[in-house]
Amino acid sequence: MSQQQVKQDFISNLNGTTLLEISIGLPLAPLCLLSRGLLLTLYFLIGKKPLCSRSGLFLLDFTVLVVPPVLSCTVLSPVLSWVIISIIAFCAGLVSVIYRRRTNYVKVPLNQILSDFSRTSLETVHIPSITAFRVFVNVLTSISILAVDFPQYPRRYAKTETYGTGVMDFGVGSFVFGNAVVCPEVRLKPGMVRSKFFYLAKQFFSVWPLLVLGFGRLMSVKAVEYYEHVSEYGVHWNFFFTLAAVRMAASLLLTLFLPHNAWVVAVTLAVVYECFLDMLPLKTFILHGSDGKDSRDGFLNANREGIFSVIGYLAIYMASVQVGLYLIKKRNTVKEWLGVIQSFLLAVFFLFICLHVTQTNVEAVSRRMANLSFCIWMVAHCLSLFSCFLATDLILVFVKLLVDGAHIPCSWHFVQPTSKKQDLDRKQIPQSGCMISAVNKNQLLYFVLANIFTGLVNMAVDTVHCNGPSAMFILHLYMFTNCLIMHILQAQNIILKWW
Repeated sequence: MSQQQVKQDFISNLNGTTLLEISIGLPLAPLCLLSRGLLLTLYFLIGKKPLCSRSGLFLLDFTVLVVPPVLSCTVLSPVLSWVIISIIAFCAGLVSVIYRRRTNYVKVPLNQILSDFSRTSLETVHIPSITAFRVFVNVLTSISILAVDFPQYPRRYAKTETYGTGVMDFGVGSFVFGNAVVCPEVRLKPGMVRSKFFYLAKQFFSVWPLLVLGFGRLMSVKAVEYYEHVSEYGVHWNFFFTLAAVRMAASLLLTLFLPHNAWVVAVTLAVVYECFLDMLPLKTFILHGSDGKDSRDGFLNANREGIFSVIGYLAIYMASVQVGLYLIKKRNTVKEWLGVIQSFLLAVFFLFICLHVTQTNVEAVSRRMANLSFCIWMVAHCLSLFSCFLATDLILVFVKLLVDGAHIPCSWHFVQPTSKKQDLDRKQIPQSGCMISAVNKNQLLYFVLANIFTGLVNMAVDTVHCNGPSAMFILHLYMFTNCLIMHILQAQNIILKWW
């Protein structure tokens, strides 16, 4: 058996893990972000000045934001729940230390501090949680696409074959969610009037890089005879084509229907598509081909998973547009944003009830078809993850309220800073030192580089038979290289986007 066939078999015919295990792992990235902010605040308290070293900030970010996820999805995966508990305890200890050494509200009781905290006004031109969500989805995806080729990555985390919930399945849907909450239709400024076809034309122009990358990946994979998991998207289709198709179709729908009715379109798409799957031979065609024997003759037959799953991803996208519109509503105080978390958690509770009903009475989750259960699961878990990031941002706001002059990159600022010193410190800190900001400025490039490096590693290394130390070294070197390139580009103020 060839090495390509061995690798293909290694990532095929998998059934995923439980919803509970995926839910347990959701707070990991937000907790890493919280740890980074608390460590920077403690450094400021001890040293009386912020950490201004660009290399120091980069190493801190890599150590705190990247290393834990790499370890948690590989060698520490058997004790993931204990990893989460340990980081929570670590963060709680840091908050306790910062609270005791606070420079603001020194003799003020906690009740009064919390009351002032809830009334604190925030700058909401940019919502840090959205940026953090999008960046971490990219980072965690880049970890998984290489880690999955090593035996240290649990098979239950990999993409499922037909039915089931895998960690990598969630990554695919969260990419769509992250794109939708910042789409042009969501970011339309109040009072600005645009033609209905303005965003359609803009989207058609902006997706050409995805099409180029899709064709580039297709040709390179065929040219080097790189191993393929055909039942994932098909023979010629790939995720770049899915993203391009979803964005263009969504813009077309949003020219026909008001954006504020996006949730209606999402529900209609998901339900009607599920009816077609159940009442017509569509499900059999997607799973077994036109002849029932997994035929791949003809373009539609060869790429049936990728083509038809676009409908499910489009439903997720439209639902996420509704979330984006809800997020951009004007809110000024912490109390109002706490209300957003409460609303999201109620929505998550309702969606999980719907998920239980659909999985029990209709059909189990299937990434391959992007069916109704898959759509509900994606929106529910994406809202859960976003709520965790939003809670993290608000905790960091509380910490900054306690420490005069503390600066945490890519976090909320107060409308009225507590002192002029805080403004001065903010100007002194090099913004190029923040890894989140660096990846955010070149997200597509970061994802492309991750795919290229993944391919190079797989062609150079027998990943399937790699031992633990070697796998960990390769994964950390791979992630360090990706992040360092983004860091250098931001330091030089280079943004490789012109469309």
